[in-house]
Amino acid sequence: MKFAVDLHIHTALSPCGDEDMTPNNIVNMALLKGLDIIAITDHNCCGNIEAVLDAARSNGLTVIPGVEVQSREEVHLICLFKKIDNALKFGGIIYDSLPNISNNEELFGRQLLFNARDEIIGRLDKLLLSSSKFSIDEIFELTKEYKGLCIPAHIDKSAYSIISNLGFIPPSLKVTTVEFSNREKPESIKARLPYLKNYKYIVSSDAHYLWDISERQHFVELEYLSMNKLFEYLET
Repeated sequence: MKFAVDLHIHTALSPCGDEDMTPNNIVNMALLKGLDIIAITDHNCCGNIEAVLDAARSNGLTVIPGVEVQSREEVHLICLFKKIDNALKFGGIIYDSLPNISNNEELFGRQLLFNARDEIIGRLDKLLLSSSKFSIDEIFELTKEYKGLCIPAHIDKSAYSIISNLGFIPPSLKVTTVEFSNREKPESIKARLPYLKNYKYIVSSDAHYLWDISERQHFVELEYLSMNKLFEYLET
């Protein structure tokens, strides 16, 4: 069966995310667009995942706990987890590794924490748009330690991608799935970067605004809808 996915969505915790990116707004927009599975992947922090999970609990939308980590090399990696506890522990380690630079709200935007009713319950002061202290290799290992999956993000972009920053995908990482942005057709990306034919890919929105969330157009083929089946698909 085919299931529509968008595995790269930011909430208003990411300072570059619009303040309308609240838990219920994200869940309802994903449902309006016909998605089956989404992942919440704020920059270097997992602070709003529980609220989104609570908002989605009764409507059939599957929400994957995740985080978009910026490595020491300034490469963005999508880290996904089956269990919220593992995501929160991993996210806490990443957040603690960020430099103690205060967020400039006028320049970058507020970093808002919500409950499941979309009420603001706090905001983070440490700037999330920073590089963690961990290398790409260390992030892959740490993700594995917390039983998660690490996917190089938007590898077709000219900034903050493993291709643009390193020039290649190190074989030692044992990458199985990469992420393409939705700005270009996958066929065009593979024609431009032919060595990517050896990798499975997903297409994600990297949504910072509600209207950016993917339409029902990017799919994964699963025997049935479950967290385990999705991870099995992405890991093999």
